[in-house]
Amino acid sequence: MNGAQALIRTLADAGVTVCFTNPGTSEMHFVAALDTVAEMRAVLGLFEGVVTGAADGYGRMAERPAATLLHLGPGLGNGLANLHNARRARTPMVNIVGDHATHHKQYDAPLESDIDAVAGTVSRWVRRSMSADAVAPDALDAVAAAMGPPGEVATLILPADASWGEVNASVQIRDASRVADRHRAVEGDVDRVIKALASDEPVALLLGGRAVREDGLRAASRIAVAIGAKLLCETFPARLERGAGLPAIERLGYLAEFAQMQLAGVRHLVLVDAKAPVSFFAYPDKPSYLVPDDCEVHEIGDLEALADLVAGDHRPILQAATRPERPTGPLSGEAVADALGALLPEGAVVVDEANTSGLWVSGATAGGPAHDWLTLTGGAIGQGLPLATGAAVACPDRPVISLEADGSAMYTLQALWTQAREGLDVTTVIFNNRSYAILNMELARVGVEAAGPKARSMLDISKPNIDFASLARGMGVEAATVTDAEGFSVALAAALAEPGPHLIDAVLQ
Repeated sequence: MNGAQALIRTLADAGVTVCFTNPGTSEMHFVAALDTVAEMRAVLGLFEGVVTGAADGYGRMAERPAATLLHLGPGLGNGLANLHNARRARTPMVNIVGDHATHHKQYDAPLESDIDAVAGTVSRWVRRSMSADAVAPDALDAVAAAMGPPGEVATLILPADASWGEVNASVQIRDASRVADRHRAVEGDVDRVIKALASDEPVALLLGGRAVREDGLRAASRIAVAIGAKLLCETFPARLERGAGLPAIERLGYLAEFAQMQLAGVRHLVLVDAKAPVSFFAYPDKPSYLVPDDCEVHEIGDLEALADLVAGDHRPILQAATRPERPTGPLSGEAVADALGALLPEGAVVVDEANTSGLWVSGATAGGPAHDWLTLTGGAIGQGLPLATGAAVACPDRPVISLEADGSAMYTLQALWTQAREGLDVTTVIFNNRSYAILNMELARVGVEAAGPKARSMLDISKPNIDFASLARGMGVEAATVTDAEGFSVALAAALAEPGPHLIDAVLQ
């Protein structure tokens, strides 16, 4: 058995049975070894950002790591943006990054780079296997690190000679059948929190992480009902469970001014698997830290136990089942949202990178059938299509809807090819407004004195217009272009009714 075979065998035994790959020469022994472990599913991506984003989507939905296979430092660098998003989502993931053979590194070959340093920017655990004998134990440690708690990106660097080298028969590979539970509650100061909740001063609960799943939402809603607390969640939750029959929760505003309005007057902010809110960017004469000056911040982990202590027999408030009517007329962002709300299927996984044009979607789908909502946790665009790809691999029996801004889609459009190759049930909706619209908004917010035609042209992607339907068909995905609300509803209903990947280019008016 060589090091690559031992690595894949160990990963599979530890429950890592999917590997999203974009290999190169240094990883060829790993590629060959895939055929020796039947349990390992290999999914090819045509760009490393697709690979890392797909592993993120898989980890969020499967609640266990996928592996990635990346080629040297440049391959890791190409996947860095979505590793950043995964780190912010606290997604369990095991990166395998191939490297030059140990004896070759001294020659500074063209692809030589400091992989360890680059990996350290997005990984909480990094290790380099220095021999074939070390690969399997290192892999098991990587899986344990990825599982956390609370869940993290772990990167194992695999030199080519450690991959092709034979494992000493006397080496004992540790049992990989069990790894640590990645969920650990932050204890916090329970007595202090209970005192704050009983103070009759305004309280807000800010939820993130696992607290925005059904059990956490129910517990938080009970507390909110009992004491009149405001209920909020992170702006970009990794995985939010929502819809009819679940407690509704208000997401913290993206714009700092809106978040400050939501928190105005709050004297006690209780964080549950979340961080104190800060502005996404610095702006002239505006604060970065968004907690009110006279607000005390608390942290708690066991939300259900807290609810039992302070909420007694109070029941959570659940979202009623409601749907908007199918829209008619011109195709706007609001019309797309209403159609999605009208047609949202039971158990859908919605991946939201719609950005500015998708502002209405959350409200339009709030009363739809129960579903999961995955968001752009780290703010690095180009996440949506890969995230949807990984979520579909993790949940083959659930429909996945990918809401994608046109500018963001062009970062990782290659994910469509993987969806077609794997036959994944993903419906992609392109919000095509032919602009980096969010940057037009930010251009005014950052306080620039003037923006002339040259500056405006940097935010305009209409010259030429992008034909997303043709691009999708070229990668094997059925596609349609629609320009009115009625046509969009028809196209969406047809895509959701037929298995496999589809794309709808919604040209907004």
